[in-house]
Amino acid sequence: MNFEEKIYSDLGKNIRKYRIAKGLLQEKLSELLETNSKFIGHIERVERYISLRKLIQLSQILDVQLKQLFDFGE
Repeated sequence: MNFEEKIYSDLGKNIRKYRIAKGLLQEKLSELLETNSKFIGHIERVERYISLRKLIQLSQILDVQLKQLFDFGE
């Protein structure tokens, strides 16, 4: 796994962690982001990439600071 893939993988794990902590299903979070119902699943599994605009919206919905999504604990 290269550096970029590792970042997206860790980002997906953090999105999943905060989504579950908030009690949201992937489909509901996708709906709140006004995206395809499978969008969050694709992001969490690194099958698609997420834009900065969507990351900002996501952090607001999950009620976390944007930088928390990038805190990989390393």
